Amino acid sequence: MGDFSYLNICWRDKTEGRKQSRRFLECIDDNFLLQVTEEPTMRGAMLDLVSTNKEGLVGNVKLKGSLGCSDHETVEFKILRAARRVHSKLTTLAFRRADFGLFRDLLGRLPWDKVLEGRGAQESWLVFKDHLLQAQE
Repeated sequence: MGDFSYLNICWRDKTEGRKQSRRFLECIDDNFLLQVTEEPTMRGAMLDLVSTNKEGLVGNVKLKGSLGCSDHETVEFKILRAARRVHSKLTTLAFRRADFGLFRDLLGRLPWDKVLEGRGAQESWLVFKDHLLQAQE
Protein backbone atom coordinates (compact mmCIF):
# COMPACT_ATOMS: atom_id res chain seq x y z
CA MET A 1 0.00 0.00 0.00
CA GLY A 2 1.12 3.54 -0.46
CA ASP A 3 0.76 6.94 -2.07
CA PHE A 4 1.03 6.54 -5.84
CA SER A 5 0.80 9.79 -7.75
CA TYR A 6 -0.86 8.54 -10.94
CA LEU A 7 -3.59 11.15 -11.30
CA ASN A 8 -4.63 10.08 -14.79
CA ILE A 9 -5.37 6.39 -14.10
CA CYS A 10 -9.04 5.47 -14.07
CA TRP A 11 -9.11 2.36 -11.85
CA ARG A 12 -12.71 1.49 -12.70
CA ASP A 13 -11.86 0.58 -16.30
CA LYS A 14 -8.04 0.50 -16.00
CA THR A 15 -7.33 3.27 -18.50
CA GLU A 16 -4.55 5.79 -18.42
CA GLY A 17 -3.36 8.85 -20.25
CA ARG A 18 0.43 8.76 -19.93
CA LYS A 19 3.23 6.31 -20.70
CA GLN A 20 4.40 6.17 -17.07
CA SER A 21 0.85 5.37 -15.90
CA ARG A 22 0.52 2.66 -18.57
CA ARG A 23 3.78 1.10 -17.35
CA PHE A 24 2.48 1.14 -13.77
CA LEU A 25 -0.77 -0.60 -14.84
CA GLU A 26 1.24 -3.18 -16.79
CA CYS A 27 3.35 -3.83 -13.67
CA ILE A 28 0.19 -4.30 -11.60
CA ASP A 29 -1.21 -6.75 -14.20
CA ASP A 30 2.08 -8.60 -14.79
CA ASN A 31 2.39 -9.24 -11.06
CA PHE A 32 -1.24 -10.36 -10.70
CA LEU A 33 -2.08 -7.62 -8.21
CA LEU A 34 -5.58 -6.41 -7.43
CA GLN A 35 -6.11 -2.80 -6.42
CA VAL A 36 -8.77 -2.71 -3.67
CA THR A 37 -9.15 1.00 -2.85
CA GLU A 38 -12.49 2.15 -4.27
CA GLU A 39 -12.86 5.80 -3.22
CA PRO A 40 -10.84 8.92 -4.11
CA THR A 41 -8.28 9.70 -1.44
CA MET A 42 -7.19 13.21 -2.42
CA ARG A 43 -9.32 15.89 -4.06
CA GLY A 44 -11.29 13.43 -6.17
CA ALA A 45 -8.26 11.39 -7.25
CA MET A 46 -7.37 7.88 -6.12
CA LEU A 47 -3.69 8.19 -5.22
CA ASP A 48 -3.44 6.10 -2.05
CA LEU A 49 -3.68 2.49 -3.14
CA VAL A 50 -3.99 -0.82 -1.35
CA SER A 51 -3.02 -3.79 -3.53
CA THR A 52 -3.11 -7.50 -2.88
CA ASN A 53 -2.14 -10.65 -4.73
CA LYS A 54 -5.03 -12.65 -3.31
CA GLU A 55 -8.71 -11.84 -3.61
CA GLY A 56 -10.36 -11.71 -0.18
CA LEU A 57 -7.09 -11.22 1.74
CA VAL A 58 -7.64 -7.48 2.31
CA GLY A 59 -11.01 -6.17 3.41
CA ASN A 60 -12.92 -3.38 5.11
CA VAL A 61 -11.09 -0.62 3.22
CA LYS A 62 -12.34 2.70 4.62
CA LEU A 63 -11.34 6.34 4.36
CA LYS A 64 -10.98 7.90 7.79
CA GLY A 65 -10.40 11.60 7.06
CA SER A 66 -7.21 13.62 6.97
CA LEU A 67 -4.43 13.29 9.49
CA GLY A 68 -3.07 16.65 10.60
CA CYS A 69 -2.88 19.10 7.71
CA SER A 70 -2.44 16.45 4.99
CA ASP A 71 -4.57 16.78 1.88
CA HIS A 72 -4.82 12.96 1.65
CA GLU A 73 -7.41 10.78 3.35
CA THR A 74 -6.21 8.18 5.85
CA VAL A 75 -6.86 4.69 4.47
CA GLU A 76 -7.74 1.97 6.96
CA PHE A 77 -8.00 -1.68 5.98
CA LYS A 78 -7.87 -5.13 7.52
CA ILE A 79 -5.75 -8.07 6.51
CA LEU A 80 -7.99 -11.06 6.95
CA ARG A 81 -6.38 -14.14 8.49
CA ALA A 82 -8.04 -16.68 6.27
CA ALA A 83 -8.86 -15.39 2.83
CA ARG A 84 -12.57 -15.71 2.31
CA ARG A 85 -13.63 -17.69 -0.69
CA VAL A 86 -14.83 -15.14 -3.16
CA HIS A 87 -16.23 -16.23 -6.48
CA SER A 88 -13.80 -14.66 -8.88
CA LYS A 89 -14.95 -13.25 -12.18
CA LEU A 90 -11.50 -13.93 -13.59
CA THR A 91 -11.32 -16.55 -16.29
CA THR A 92 -8.78 -19.30 -15.74
CA LEU A 93 -7.40 -21.53 -18.42
CA ALA A 94 -8.00 -25.30 -18.53
CA PHE A 95 -4.52 -26.41 -19.58
CA ARG A 96 -5.51 -30.09 -19.59
CA ARG A 97 -7.93 -29.42 -22.46
CA ALA A 98 -5.57 -27.13 -24.39
CA ASP A 99 -4.53 -27.89 -27.94
CA PHE A 100 -0.85 -27.04 -27.62
CA GLY A 101 -0.15 -28.14 -31.20
CA LEU A 102 -2.56 -25.49 -32.50
CA PHE A 103 -1.14 -22.97 -30.04
CA ARG A 104 2.43 -23.71 -31.21
CA ASP A 105 1.26 -23.50 -34.86
CA LEU A 106 -0.44 -20.11 -34.36
CA LEU A 107 2.60 -18.60 -32.70
CA GLY A 108 5.00 -20.32 -35.09
CA ARG A 109 3.44 -18.62 -38.12
CA LEU A 110 4.86 -15.27 -37.11
CA PRO A 111 8.29 -14.19 -38.38
CA TRP A 112 9.51 -13.33 -34.87
CA ASP A 113 12.87 -11.95 -36.03
CA LYS A 114 11.04 -9.33 -38.13
CA VAL A 115 8.22 -8.73 -35.64
CA LEU A 116 10.66 -7.98 -32.81
CA GLU A 117 13.36 -6.28 -34.88
CA GLY A 118 14.51 -2.97 -33.39
CA ARG A 119 12.43 -3.36 -30.23
CA GLY A 120 13.74 -3.36 -26.68
CA ALA A 121 13.05 -6.06 -24.13
CA GLN A 122 9.94 -4.40 -22.63
CA GLU A 123 8.35 -3.61 -25.99
CA SER A 124 9.20 -7.10 -27.30
CA TRP A 125 7.53 -8.64 -24.23
CA LEU A 126 4.38 -6.58 -24.82
CA VAL A 127 4.25 -7.61 -28.50
CA PHE A 128 4.79 -11.27 -27.60
CA LYS A 129 2.20 -11.10 -24.80
CA ASP A 130 -0.34 -9.57 -27.19
CA HIS A 131 0.18 -12.38 -29.75
CA LEU A 132 0.10 -14.97 -26.97
CA LEU A 133 -3.27 -13.68 -25.71
CA GLN A 134 -4.67 -13.57 -29.24
CA ALA A 135 -3.61 -17.19 -29.84
CA GLN A 136 -5.18 -18.14 -26.53
CA GLU A 137 -8.59 -16.94 -27.73
